[in-house]
Amino acid sequence: MPATTAQDRLTGRAWAVLFVLCGAIFLEGIDVSMMGVALPSIRAELGLSTSELQWIVSAYVLSYGGFVLLGGRAADLLGRRRMFIGWLVVFLAFSGLGGFASEGWVLIVARFVTGIAAAFMTPAGLSIITTTYPEGPHRNKALLVYAGTAAGGFSLGMVAGGLLTAIDWRWVFFAPVVLAAVILVAAIALIPREAEPLKTAGGFDLGGALTLTGSMLLLVSTVVRAPDVAAGQTAVTLMAGLVLLGLFVVIEQRVGSPLIRLGILRSGPLVRANLGAVLLVGSFVGFQFIAVLYLQELRNWSGLETGLALMVIGIDSVLAPTLTPWLVNRFGNGRVVFGGFTFAAAAYALFLPLGADWSYAAMLPTLILLGLAFALAYGPLTIAATDGVAEEEQGLASGVLTTSFQFGSALGLAVVAAVLAAADDLTVEGFRSALLVPLVAAALGLLAALPGLTRRPAPQPAA
Repeated sequence: MPATTAQDRLTGRAWAVLFVLCGAIFLEGIDVSMMGVALPSIRAELGLSTSELQWIVSAYVLSYGGFVLLGGRAADLLGRRRMFIGWLVVFLAFSGLGGFASEGWVLIVARFVTGIAAAFMTPAGLSIITTTYPEGPHRNKALLVYAGTAAGGFSLGMVAGGLLTAIDWRWVFFAPVVLAAVILVAAIALIPREAEPLKTAGGFDLGGALTLTGSMLLLVSTVVRAPDVAAGQTAVTLMAGLVLLGLFVVIEQRVGSPLIRLGILRSGPLVRANLGAVLLVGSFVGFQFIAVLYLQELRNWSGLETGLALMVIGIDSVLAPTLTPWLVNRFGNGRVVFGGFTFAAAAYALFLPLGADWSYAAMLPTLILLGLAFALAYGPLTIAATDGVAEEEQGLASGVLTTSFQFGSALGLAVVAAVLAAADDLTVEGFRSALLVPLVAAALGLLAALPGLTRRPAPQPAA
């Protein structure tokens, strides 16, 4: 095991800044996962239909996925600190609005704007890390702690959602307001201002931003809504999204200051890292949806019991900042990602024989393996997606990665929902069929990670 030198250790100030940024990504993670537990209580009080209830989740996914690349560009052009703090305020305000909502449409609008705020805030926070900490051990450590916090927030949000919903579902919105206020005060005090004004020559590529955002909105909407609308409507929205995407490519090839330098997508490691992000998060969100329905609809478990049962997945929040950095230094980033997908595939395969009266002990191996999978794959994928990217494009690379994670969530959820919808009722056989979706996704993740097995780990400084 390589010795750790003084140069490899983060200073107290560096840790303080990292904790602020980790607090924000933890906030974003729990905000997403808490909502799934609270939905039945929200529907009961506000009288929402199933279609309206879906939009509480879909509005966030659509706005997040549609605006995150614009958010990454805004961080590069307008200032990372300014974007992070400004949109954290918006996140705080509209989370509070959701808690006070007495009509379904108000709640849906609040979720849509909260998603936009997260789309600008998240890439700004990630690019602060990749531009504040020098490439190498410092940046790797910061990114692994950051990614571990994000994964932990997402997995532990199920438990927090169950506990808060047991009090009142509105606390699912109010609790993030309290946390956001604390993070805001710390961010203003600790995050340093940019030393020099950022170069803004050429400004925003408005045409590219509009066509890309429109394309993302339509494509994500197509995936999310496919199980609930006619095939003709799905085809129309899919074609419209692809047309806008094609128009975006044409604009980027001709405009002087493009939103995305298309050449960045020629990087094989970056493309594979983003494909891995789609498959990792997509398979997990799909599995989580299956597990929640299985436990609550088929087994009649409460939301709190379901959250507590899934809590063991949160082991990734402990292992990611402790075990994963050592594994990356010892074996290399690519090998650790491959190991993560191996654990994920094994976890989903072990859950395939589920029965109508399965004991928790039978489910536990899958949940532990999923925690290990996230701990091994999430952080190293974050490193791979930003490693070697020029500083002025770190916000862009961060936005692309966040888009991949968000689109993966929508894709995994939509495909699993489509498989379950094909069954007449929520039965054991239907759940087993749906479980093939995350299993196949994890297997594809293994294939995407194969090229990384041939890359040797970078040499580490000796003591």
